[in-house]
Amino acid sequence: MNPPLNQVSIEITQPGGPNVLQACQRPTPSPDANQVLIEVAAAGVNRPDVFQRLGFYPPPPGVTDIPGLEVSGTIVAVGSAVTFWKLGDEVCALLSGGGYSQYAVADESLCLSIPHGLSLIDAAALPETCFTVWHNLFERAELKAGEWLLVHGGASGIGTTAIQMATALGVKVIATAGSDEKCTVCESLGAVKAINYNDQDFVSESLTVTADGVDVILDMVGGDYAQKNVNVCAPKARIVNIAFLRGSKVEIDLMPVMLKQLVITGSTLRSQPLENKTRIAKGVQDHVWPLIENQQFKPIIDHTFALSEASQAHTLMESNTHIGKILLITESI
Repeated sequence: MNPPLNQVSIEITQPGGPNVLQACQRPTPSPDANQVLIEVAAAGVNRPDVFQRLGFYPPPPGVTDIPGLEVSGTIVAVGSAVTFWKLGDEVCALLSGGGYSQYAVADESLCLSIPHGLSLIDAAALPETCFTVWHNLFERAELKAGEWLLVHGGASGIGTTAIQMATALGVKVIATAGSDEKCTVCESLGAVKAINYNDQDFVSESLTVTADGVDVILDMVGGDYAQKNVNVCAPKARIVNIAFLRGSKVEIDLMPVMLKQLVITGSTLRSQPLENKTRIAKGVQDHVWPLIENQQFKPIIDHTFALSEASQAHTLMESNTHIGKILLITESI
């Protein structure tokens, strides 16, 4: 069955709150030579989607304005140069945009098979978080077994992924979260210690657990956490910034950075060159997929919404009450 000429998508009608997400009719995209067309089963909802909706994170040049950076589904068309995938294959994929739709195109090299034992729907929760965590912790920060990792936002999609992935690979994890319930979940996923940042100081608590401090920090908070991160680091630690929910402009004392020989780095995933994303995809396939198939790691799904309920999904994400991932399901269309 050929894909329809037009499809249902969710567009951002103007920068603003969740209500600016509205259903629309858009032409069904056609894959380029090295792309596949996926009939979307589910799409992940991620914080960058919220930033795009607010007008702070525009898509790269040439990329659709439809949000959505990860999907799972079935391949229904392939480009002329595609060699690995065929019609009918079930995959999950990292996108540059367009996931909030019935159909989405993805580069062949950024599609991954569905891990054995995982449902097609749940696999939509994997690409954005797994690529982000693998690249930032294990490529950029060179996190090693036996080291201490501090994960901020431990109950988020990124956080629950980082805790499980790092723990399965022999890393000792400390997590921060905003409630006792979230802290309990973080510890159930493998964190040695979870710290409620509303009641406790994560610097003193982490130093009590580790004595010398942590070796790697995964930070999506920024703001006043910047100085605290420096203070809690062990010698030669690495701080990796992936978002700045409390702001990116801060004033900090850099003397400890020099004295402790710290590395402060960061990255975004969406704007990475295709060859970099392809390398990350191979790392995820080789090192993370076996953890899922051995039941050492699973995506934590907080809630699923119909595609038409994208605004409700964004409202939930912005409430910061969710634990794990939020998905949009296209089956109900």
